[in-house]
Amino acid sequence: MELKYFTIHCNYICDPVHVTKSNIYSIVLQGYVKRQAVFACNTCTPREVEPAGLCLACTNHCHDGHDIFELYTKRNFRCDCGNSKFGVFRCQLSPGKDRQNAKNHYNHNFHGCYCTCDRPYPDTEDQVNEDMIQCIICEDWYHPRHLGCTVEDSEELQEMVCETCMNKAPFLWTYATHIAEPPVVKVSPCKGEVEVNKEEDKEPDDKRRDEPCKNGGEGSSTSPSCQEKKQATNGRTACKRTHQEMTGLPVKNQDKTVYCRLRELKTQGLERAREGAVFWPYHWRAKLCTCVSCKRAYVDAGVQFLLDESDTVLAYENRGTIEQGTASLDSLLMSSLSTLDRVQQLEIVYQFNEMQTELMAFLRQLADEGKVVTAEAIHQFFGELMSRKRRQMNS
Repeated sequence: MELKYFTIHCNYICDPVHVTKSNIYSIVLQGYVKRQAVFACNTCTPREVEPAGLCLACTNHCHDGHDIFELYTKRNFRCDCGNSKFGVFRCQLSPGKDRQNAKNHYNHNFHGCYCTCDRPYPDTEDQVNEDMIQCIICEDWYHPRHLGCTVEDSEELQEMVCETCMNKAPFLWTYATHIAEPPVVKVSPCKGEVEVNKEEDKEPDDKRRDEPCKNGGEGSSTSPSCQEKKQATNGRTACKRTHQEMTGLPVKNQDKTVYCRLRELKTQGLERAREGAVFWPYHWRAKLCTCVSCKRAYVDAGVQFLLDESDTVLAYENRGTIEQGTASLDSLLMSSLSTLDRVQQLEIVYQFNEMQTELMAFLRQLADEGKVVTAEAIHQFFGELMSRKRRQMNS
């Protein structure tokens, strides 16, 4: 579980980016942060007390020298340092914090344990040396051998959802059948993956249209609804009249149906064994249905963040790369300007700021879309930038 920190997305924005004891802190209270590096202090909140999490700034400033657990990143988290969970201990950076952060979510990671085996990392008693993988929903870390499936080493696989979380949001199994990495599930000989073609069990549309009306009307392929079927007796229809017919209001178009991606996948009749963790490729979230019904299902299952491409760890790391790159560019500019006169300095600063603004907009677009920043993308950006500059100079 290698931890990398590209920037500080925490309750306290600190300058410079990498906090050390000698840094001067520039503190800005932010509240719940969309995604940030989170830590836990085993010295202040050991296993027998309530779990609590710390931002990077408080970890280095308020808990220096303590026994710290590195938890990598957590979503929608607010630093607990110095609140009621710490007793008389107060945060040195912001003493007046709320007593509780009710929206924070905790698990056994905050007490230094991970996976279904509830073991620490690194585990001195574990003879198997392997990296752990984080579930994007519960954000717990798992040993690959405890995921219930064979872990494929593929650069195309970005995110993992553990079996427990898949079952908490069972509609994800349908997407997994069509989008996720084909599973290699460890099953007994009597089990296995079964593909069921449910289309064979469906009756032809023509046959359904020709069936008699449930209320006794004559069936006909030219009669689309039982409301149009007439009985000779008393001149009444065989079915109940609608509210619009009784009130004389115009009849709304009943043929409009809301497209649902999930429903469409289900009609294809394919199934997948609901066992083991599921590995998803890049941009799989963009393929999730966003109809009202499905959005409600995401909220009910507590996974509405899946519709947010910027929620991914990849997007978080890309944002950090962008911010770190901005600091490097500024340093390079200042060292170069010292050799120029005043007029040259102003011209260079103007051109540099214009280029930096366009570059940052380009990189943020890639980050928001969850795309990897490649050398080819950067070369293409500067190629197009140079072309625009030449056109401006020639005009």
